[in-house]
Amino acid sequence: MKRVMTLCLTALLLIGTLAPAASAAENAAPCYPTSVTRSEDGGEIRKVYDLSPEEDPAGIPRSDFEQDGFRYTLVDLLKQEAPAYEERSHTETVSLESKSRDMASVLALLPQEREFVTEDGLTGTLTLKLDTVQIETAGYGSATKEVSAKRSYPNLVGQDTQYIPKTIEEDGRTLTLQSVDWQTDNTTAMDGYAVGDRFTAVATYSGTATSSYVTGYTVTAEYAGTVSRINLDKVRYVAVYEGAPLTPVPVVPEQPAAVFRWRYVLIPLGIVAAAGAGIGAVLFIKRRREESGEEENG
Repeated sequence: MKRVMTLCLTALLLIGTLAPAASAAENAAPCYPTSVTRSEDGGEIRKVYDLSPEEDPAGIPRSDFEQDGFRYTLVDLLKQEAPAYEERSHTETVSLESKSRDMASVLALLPQEREFVTEDGLTGTLTLKLDTVQIETAGYGSATKEVSAKRSYPNLVGQDTQYIPKTIEEDGRTLTLQSVDWQTDNTTAMDGYAVGDRFTAVATYSGTATSSYVTGYTVTAEYAGTVSRINLDKVRYVAVYEGAPLTPVPVVPEQPAAVFRWRYVLIPLGIVAAAGAGIGAVLFIKRRREESGEEENG
């Protein structure tokens, strides 16, 4: 019986060894890169992780991923001691809105020096590069206003609007007749005899004028200088991913695909079945020996 128990324990240990175990990466907290660089041809991506002693590097992603038409696979994970002091040149572009394009007004919005913090945590005081200041129109608006004009038409024989134009042109705009004010001329002949009243029409015309105006301006400028940081107890890991261009997935016959998928299920089952068969064989042999012993004793 003791031998049977030993065989059972051995089989269970074998199954436990072959069964998939949870990896350390699954239990570790995820890590996030402080910077990512990609080669010009897309063949390589490097992700830099600056981890504190409390962070587990097992949280650095190791699975394949797709990006910009490439499939990337982790080929190396480099461990580097982060430098105690890190410094580099840096240029930062700023963009802001201005109501005026006057350079004096624009420069009032741009301090000569500004503090910046980069995406990966370096800080520094950068200086404005005056030759990079650009001002562009942000947009336009429109405004409409009423305009009017007057015209006098003298020496008319009667107060009849047929003698008065219904529209006029003023500064490139068409104005429409709105009202007429009649005035009597009381014209007389040179010999002192009246020849009849004459009239002057003072006509008022009106219309609308639409004008456009700039709503504002967009100002862009660059600040340049040096940024730095002090790394305290940081360990740097560089994950190197190799990229391969994505190609169309070939059509796989249904049967091979099914066999491939079932393989991962059948193998563990086969191991369990084999272990069970081994235990059964041991029990069967032991049972036969016991029966043989009983026959001999009988």
